[in-house]
Amino acid sequence: MALTKAEAAKLTNDLLARGVIETIVKESAVLTLLPFMEVTGTAVTYNREASMPAASFYDVGEAWSEATPTFTQVTASLRILGGDADVDNFLQSSYADPNDLEAEMIASRAKAIAHKFSDTFFNGDVGSDPKSFDGISKAVASTPQEVAAGANGAALTLDLLDQTIDLVTPGKPEALFMSKRTRRKLSSLRRASGNLLETDVDQFGRRALFYDGIPLLVDDFISDTQVQGSSGAVCSSIYAIKFGQSSGVMGLEHGGIAIEPVGELETKDATRWRVKWYCGLAVFSGLGLARLKGITP
Repeated sequence: MALTKAEAAKLTNDLLARGVIETIVKESAVLTLLPFMEVTGTAVTYNREASMPAASFYDVGEAWSEATPTFTQVTASLRILGGDADVDNFLQSSYADPNDLEAEMIASRAKAIAHKFSDTFFNGDVGSDPKSFDGISKAVASTPQEVAAGANGAALTLDLLDQTIDLVTPGKPEALFMSKRTRRKLSSLRRASGNLLETDVDQFGRRALFYDGIPLLVDDFISDTQVQGSSGAVCSSIYAIKFGQSSGVMGLEHGGIAIEPVGELETKDATRWRVKWYCGLAVFSGLGLARLKGITP
């Protein structure tokens, strides 16, 4: 069964590994909800439905015609994400609590990994960085699941947001991802219409906003400097997403997040730890993802 990283942390007995996973999740809005599939090998190949078979009405005794669905075969590869954390031996031996210093250095590296994953989740492009994976912006580009606020950008409206939400089927998206600027504008639109955004508490005990029952998640890697037509670099986007293998977006990994002691370094008086993650991203259903782009200030 697929788990989010937040749930995986609860099942981890290793305190260091649990701390790293919790740090990564708290630093990434994406990882609070994104489930992961364990992949054996270096990639997973799956069939994405392209069209449904036609159905017809028939008269009694009429010959029936056969119809079959069509599929698009997609391959998503695992990538190697990680970094090294060096702990100075002098500071380690003289620090009041050596465990705290070591944990602090490793947590700092975990934070960087979380930021890199979030950035790649939205903006990844193997054309620019062949070592990474394609993000959801590229997955939805030039498809019916991508809505432009205007040819040269336009202000956000509730109608545009509702249109984007309706593109995700079946049911509603499980989250709406946006920048802080866009969230402020959405709150303003709701107040002007006489309705406030709903509030609740998320799994980390933080106050969270909802739109029509859908969580609003802010991610700093959704920039406000995107270009739409002749707008200049002033636009942003909203992403409506469903999660899971049957209906939407899912993370891929092999072995989970690993923390390995590399050992003493030859060139400096320090001990090195390595935090690594074999991870990737799969969009199992094109209808589980939609993007509203070209949102101006």
